[in-house]
Amino acid sequence: MSSRRKARILAFQTLFSRDFNNSSVEELIQFNWMDPERISTYDEQTLTFAKLLIAGTLENMEEIDRIIKKQLKSWDFDRIVKVELAILRLSVYSLFYQKEIPSTVTINEAIDIAKDYGSDEAYRFINGVLDGINKSTRS
Repeated sequence: MSSRRKARILAFQTLFSRDFNNSSVEELIQFNWMDPERISTYDEQTLTFAKLLIAGTLENMEEIDRIIKKQLKSWDFDRIVKVELAILRLSVYSLFYQKEIPSTVTINEAIDIAKDYGSDEAYRFINGVLDGINKSTRS
């Protein structure tokens, strides 16, 4: 598994955990919520990229949520499962603020994370929302 994939998974897990403990950005990027033995298995490059994703997503959360809400069709934002919401937020951050990463890479990574961590149909929902956001930003 690539270093960036590991970083995205770590960032997703951190954003997901925030919904339950509402920690500050500083606390989250210290990864105190994680077993120290496990966090020691990540290299510095992975941790640095994960921290960038976490901080960037949280700093732009209001705008990211607005973008997601705008894309939802007959679906209430508050009904989005927390796992899927964390994946969407992370991915929308990447689509809008990491222009050097191709949108196809961002969407494919989100789909793969949803397949591993979400419900059986989560990846379809994630794909539909992100594809719609991606298409609307290009037009």
